Amino acid sequence: MVEKRKGARSIKDIPLDILEQLNKGEIETANLTEWLAVDQKLLLENLLQQNNRSEYLKPILENIGKLKKETVNTVNETIGIGLLNLATNNKDEEFLLKLSTHPADLVRCWAAYTIGRNNNLIFKEKLNKIQSFASDTHFGVREICWMTVRPDISKNLVESVSILSEWTHHDNENVRRFASESTRPRGVWCEHIDALKQNPGLGLEILEPLRSDSSRYVQDSVGNWLNDASKSQPEFVVEICDEWLRESPTKETQYIVKKALRTIKK
Repeated sequence: MVEKRKGARSIKDIPLDILEQLNKGEIETANLTEWLAVDQKLLLENLLQQNNRSEYLKPILENIGKLKKETVNTVNETIGIGLLNLATNNKDEEFLLKLSTHPADLVRCWAAYTIGRNNNLIFKEKLNKIQSFASDTHFGVREICWMTVRPDISKNLVESVSILSEWTHHDNENVRRFASESTRPRGVWCEHIDALKQNPGLGLEILEPLRSDSSRYVQDSVGNWLNDASKSQPEFVVEICDEWLRESPTKETQYIVKKALRTIKK
């Protein structure tokens, strides 16, 4: 087993050879510091050169130039959607398939957008295809992939809950976590889901199977989901937490409940 590389604590401490490999797409980022340090425009240029698709570069860079604010996430999204549109117009499915298994995590993030924002896919098909990204070993891909389908989840809430409730029984903790994280009422770096803020009970089909999950990663997500809900429906969250503690007084449930109730004023 290859030993996991430790990333630098600050961008200035990233060795130049590592930064070069990151920008060439040869290795994954090891932590958030490296993730933020990658020059996505340079990475894109290198990717397109390596795959004889250099003609895709200019239109995508033009779209990035039109952004009101360039952040890692807005650039990521713009590149992903740009690659989707160009590949679709050129009937270039082969190239899109390569992106989803690329060694560089940021390229796989772009690939997630080519699924999540593909309007030719019906919603259930999108979720099925995004599941491989949900189980990705890299934290960045896992975070981006739920953001790519979040607008569709919000628009198709009943169907989403029905499909994702099945994911809560998956043997991969990352897939189970996706079910919870992608439906958080308030979420992080994304638009809120008003229906869940007003009626968080709509999400119980996803939360109930996870209330004593063995994974701390999943527990954190469920606790945060309920904490989101507590900001608009505190009584509901208190009631659910009391019920869970009565019915499954495990250390896992206790951890989730503590996280859920952390901002409710006593």
